[in-house]
Amino acid sequence: MAHQGFFQRQASARRNTGVLVILFLAAVTIITLCVCLVGYLVTRSETTGLAFADWLISRHGLYTALAVVGLIGIGSLIRWADLAGGGDRVAKMVGARAIDPDTRDADERKLRNIVEEMAIASGVSVPDLYVMDHETGINAFVAGYTPGEAVMVVTHGALTQLSRDELQGVVGHEFSHVLNGDMRLNVRLIAILAGILMIGQIGAFLLRISFYRTGMSTRASRDRRGQAIFGLVGLALLVIGYVGVFFGRLIQSAVSRQREMLADASSVQFTRNPEGIAGALFKIGLKGGYLDTTSHASDMNHMCFGESTRMKFTALLASHPPVQERIEAIQPGMFARLRSRLRDTEPEATLRSAGSPSASSPLAQGAAGFGSGGTGSTSPLANQSTQEMSDTVGTVNQRSEDYAVSLLNSLPSTFRNLLYTRAGAIQLCYALLICQLPPEARKQRLALIEAGSIFAPNPGLLDKLLPALDSLGQGVRFPALELAMPALRKLDPDERGLLMDSTEVLIRADNRLSLFELAMHTFLRRHLAEDSARVVPVRYRSYRPVTTQLQVVLSLMARAGADDGRNRQTLFEEAMAGFVSKGEKPELLTEVSVTKLRQALLTLNSLSPLLKPGIIDACGHCVMADGKVNTSEYELIRLVADQLDCPMPPLKA
Repeated sequence: MAHQGFFQRQASARRNTGVLVILFLAAVTIITLCVCLVGYLVTRSETTGLAFADWLISRHGLYTALAVVGLIGIGSLIRWADLAGGGDRVAKMVGARAIDPDTRDADERKLRNIVEEMAIASGVSVPDLYVMDHETGINAFVAGYTPGEAVMVVTHGALTQLSRDELQGVVGHEFSHVLNGDMRLNVRLIAILAGILMIGQIGAFLLRISFYRTGMSTRASRDRRGQAIFGLVGLALLVIGYVGVFFGRLIQSAVSRQREMLADASSVQFTRNPEGIAGALFKIGLKGGYLDTTSHASDMNHMCFGESTRMKFTALLASHPPVQERIEAIQPGMFARLRSRLRDTEPEATLRSAGSPSASSPLAQGAAGFGSGGTGSTSPLANQSTQEMSDTVGTVNQRSEDYAVSLLNSLPSTFRNLLYTRAGAIQLCYALLICQLPPEARKQRLALIEAGSIFAPNPGLLDKLLPALDSLGQGVRFPALELAMPALRKLDPDERGLLMDSTEVLIRADNRLSLFELAMHTFLRRHLAEDSARVVPVRYRSYRPVTTQLQVVLSLMARAGADDGRNRQTLFEEAMAGFVSKGEKPELLTEVSVTKLRQALLTLNSLSPLLKPGIIDACGHCVMADGKVNTSEYELIRLVADQLDCPMPPLKA
C-alpha cells in the first residue's frame, strides 16, 4: 500500500542511523589500530620485546587508543553541536546566501514559485531558500532535521543554466529527500565524517609544524632528529587520515546511492515530466556539478543532487549512480535523445565526452539503477472504500499539483507579495482571525492588541489582505499561512513570542474557540517554537501508553465530524476501537483545549512511524463519516498530519 511505502521509509531512515553508528565504530576501530601501530613503532625501543598485541594492552597502548578515540569523538561532537541549528546552519557552513522571500531576481522568483507549487501539492511547509552565488556547477541539496524546518540550497549554476522544467525536476528530487526522512541522516553523517577525518587533519598540522621548525632551527643535530621524528609521526597520521577519508567515502556511498535512486524515481512521479530531471542530469554530465568555492564539498557529497567533489575510485566511492545510468533508468533511450538535440549546438568533443563516460567524468560515478514510479492521478478522496487517507501521505498526484498551480495563480499579486514580507506575514495572521467578522467587529478586535512596531495592526496592509481572503474563501487560509512561513521564520525568538501573544488576544476575545483558531494556533506554536527543529525521538512502539492522547485527538475529530451528541459518541467509539482492548469504552471528551491538544499531538509524534498511519486513518474515518470533507475538517486533519510529521497533500474540500 502507498502509506506503507512512506511510513516504512521513515522507519528505515531511523534504522539507518543505527547502521551509521555501526559503520562509524568500525571505522574508528580501524583508525585507532593504525595509529596504535604507529605508536608501537615509535616507542618500540622503550618497550623492547613486547609484541604489538601485548603493547596494545600496556600503558602506552591504552593511552594512545584512548587519545585517538577521544579526538575522533570530540571532532564529531563539536560538529554535531555546530549543526544543532539544523538546515540554516548547514547552508551558512557552505557560504550560501538566504534568498529574500520578497526577491525581485527573475531566476530566484522562478525557483521560489516552483518550490511553493511543490510544497502546497505535497503538504510540506515551504522551505527556506538559499543560493551559492559563486558556484557555477549545477547542484542542489536540502538540509534540516524535520520537514517543517527544511532549507533548500541551490547553486547559481542551477538557477541560471536549467530551464523551468529541469529546475522543477531537481526540486522534485530534493522534496523526495524531505518526504523520505533523508535530511536528518545526511546532517548527522556530516558530524560523523568530521570525527573520522580528525586524525588526518592533526597529522597535516604536525607535518607543517615540523617542516616550519626544521627550516627555522639552527640547534644541534639531536633537536633536528627529534623534529624529523615529529614530522614522520605527522606524515604517518596524515596517511592514516586518508584511511579515514576512504572509510568516510565508503560510508557516504553505502547510505546514499539507494536513496538517490529513490529520489530520482520520486521526482518523475511528482512532476510527471521525465525530461525535466533527465535534462538536468544531462547538463550535469556536460558541465559538472562540483562545488569549488567551499572547503566542505566532500562533506556535502552525499547530500547533493550530483557529485559535489572530484575523487579517485569513483565506481567504489561515489555517492550517486552514474549520470548516464540515472537518465536511462528514468526512461530507456532518453540519454540518446538528449544527445541528439544538442548535436547542432555543442562541439563534437563535448558530445563524445558526454556519451563516453570516463573515470574523471561526472558521468562515471558509480553504478545503480531503479524502476521509475507511477504517476498516480487519483484524488486522495476517490475510491475511499479501498484507499485510506494515510495512503496520500508523502505523495504528490495530478490533482494536488493542479490544485497548487491553480491556487497560486488565483492569488492577487499584491496579496501574494505581502506574504513574503515580515510585516505582511504578521498582518496575515491577524487577518485570518478576523476575516469572518463584520467590519465594526474587526476594528474592536484589533483594538485589543497592545503591540508596537510591526506587531501593531496595520490598517493599510489589512485593507489589502482582507478583501482577498473574503473573495478567495476559507480554502485559502492554510495555504496562505504556509506561504507566509518563510517570512515568519525570520522573526527572532522574542518577536515570535509577541506574535503568539497578539494572536492569542484575538482568539480569546469572544471566549469561543473555533476549529480554525485551534488549528492555526497549534500550527504556529509548533513551527515558531524555539525547539521547532528538534528531532522527536521514538518513545512508544505500541498504542497502549498513548490512549489518553488518542482520546483527546479523536474526541475533537468526532465532534467535528458529527452533528449531534449521539452520533459523536458512536463515531468516537468506532475511531477508538483500533487502539483499545475489546470491551473498553473510552469516554468522549466534551471539551478540548489548545494546550491539551498540543501536548497530545507532541506525545503522539513520539510513536514509531509505522503506528502513525492508524491515527491518520482514524481521523479520516471521523471526517469522512458524512461522505464529504468541509474546509474546517480538512484544516483539522491536515493539522494532525503536520504535527505528526506526516506531509499530507490538499484534500478535496
